[in-house]
Amino acid sequence: MKSLYERIGGKAAVEAAVDLFYKKVLADSRINMYFQDISMTDQIKKQKMFLTYAFGGAPQYPGKNLRDSHSKLKGLSDVHFDAVIENLGNTLVELGVPGDLIKEAAAIALSTRKDVLGR
Repeated sequence: MKSLYERIGGKAAVEAAVDLFYKKVLADSRINMYFQDISMTDQIKKQKMFLTYAFGGAPQYPGKNLRDSHSKLKGLSDVHFDAVIENLGNTLVELGVPGDLIKEAAAIALSTRKDVLGR
């Protein structure tokens, strides 16, 4: 069976999704404050690498683990995590990704909650 990465359209799909996702995130007052003082160019690059890995398009992720990379974010909660998931889902819908693949992507994203929130 092909990976989710391949089934959603590979590199071009991940790149389009991440670019649109961050437009949504930066417009979302629930979470945009977490991105004010970082290089969005670097963040977008990291997210493209991470989703490529998470969706099965790469054997490993060369960046920090999720727990470490989010540990310095003060006040991060389920509300913020859910906003990110909502923006990801809306991005995939807008890009025309089929519902079953969106559910699969959501399951992968939701599986990171404990690490992102440091639990």
